[in-house]
Amino acid sequence: MNQEEIVEYLKKATRSIKDYPKEGIVFRDLTTIFQDGEAFSMALDLLVNCLKGESSSTLAFDKFVGIEARGFVLAGALAAKLGGGVVLLRKPGKLPYKKKRMEYKLEYGVDALEIHVDSILPGERIIIVDDLLATGGTAEAGCKLIEELGGEIVKALFLVELPELLGRKKLASYDISSGISFDGH
Repeated sequence: MNQEEIVEYLKKATRSIKDYPKEGIVFRDLTTIFQDGEAFSMALDLLVNCLKGESSSTLAFDKFVGIEARGFVLAGALAAKLGGGVVLLRKPGKLPYKKKRMEYKLEYGVDALEIHVDSILPGERIIIVDDLLATGGTAEAGCKLIEELGGEIVKALFLVELPELLGRKKLASYDISSGISFDGH
């Protein structure tokens, strides 16, 4: 399959749930891709191609940082495929060691991410990974945490992007790639 065919296959493999978590929202459930070995392999290949861009070599990096929870799956699989370490950005109260915290706004309130203070060394080149880019608030908080620890964001990588929610605009100062775009509802 070529790139366009893979994208269409993965779009069809994505479960779309209308009016979840509230009326008017179409939730893109990517667990259907993760549970299908062939689709998951295609998704990883699509993300690797995003990291290669125009060149045949992969972007230079030190670590993948996965955002809880589905970003963990992608970051771990990409690290196994390409090398590099994996760092977890977690919801509050789940990391046992010294940590930094960043709060961010949601449509319905405030949430936060935490990271171990020793997980990223100054100057390390980081690819931040999540399954989906919507409004960009979670990824923006993650990027700020990484930068506070001295890491350099070389790529913000997402399997799916929902462009109408303008997450790319919030992350405009970063190099962003997404494998699949769902326009509209």
